[in-house]
Amino acid sequence: MRFQVLGTLEVQDGPRRITPNAPKQRSVLALLLSAAGEVVPTEVLTEELWEGRPPPSARTTLQTYVYQLRKQFVRSAGPTGLPRLVTKHGGYLLVIPDGALDAVDFERLVTSARELLREGRADDAAETLGRALALWHGPALADVVTGPRLAIYRTRLEELRVHAIKLKIEARMRAGQHQELIGELKELTTVYELDEWFHLKLMEALSRAGRRHEALEVYQRLRRILHRELGLEPSGEMRELQRVVLAAG
Repeated sequence: MRFQVLGTLEVQDGPRRITPNAPKQRSVLALLLSAAGEVVPTEVLTEELWEGRPPPSARTTLQTYVYQLRKQFVRSAGPTGLPRLVTKHGGYLLVIPDGALDAVDFERLVTSARELLREGRADDAAETLGRALALWHGPALADVVTGPRLAIYRTRLEELRVHAIKLKIEARMRAGQHQELIGELKELTTVYELDEWFHLKLMEALSRAGRRHEALEVYQRLRRILHRELGLEPSGEMRELQRVVLAAG
């Protein structure tokens, strides 16, 4: 069985898609996956589903959702008996096999790529990060109604995604792929227009490709955005890069 949270919530049992349809049941599954291997207290699940305003039937309804999930897992369990959903210490524990959750695979690949980059193996790091980012198929938990806990989990995953994108850009720049990165970096500065790091790397790539005028335009565009949106000026690092590009002329 394979679980996906890096996009829409999906559960695949071989060729069969067995993702729950009920919105609250999907939220229960997502929260259990976010804490796979750890007990999630009943109170946490109730708060997530009803945000402090549980109906009188909340506990019974939650038990029904868990029962339906457990029944599906029993039907789909492999030779190891996993996945398994058990009641434990006033909550529920979801145990899944290694390699069954895309978010765990993603983090493992990013950690591996970070180590490769430290070892100076930029090409291998970039390839590993490419595999990690290919696991994404949209915003995290895109079709799940999130309460406070899942909102935090979703934000964490999205921040890790941006971190992985930055690591991949850094790895490819270390591998000398400045010219090849320009188009991607232009798109990233549009998507993350307030993230100065992407503008900095685009300026570097353009400058190293001999496109000095375009690099200076990136600085001016960022300066306008920051002033309009935040009332701020570019950082000292950006100003220093602008000085270096100007001096190179």
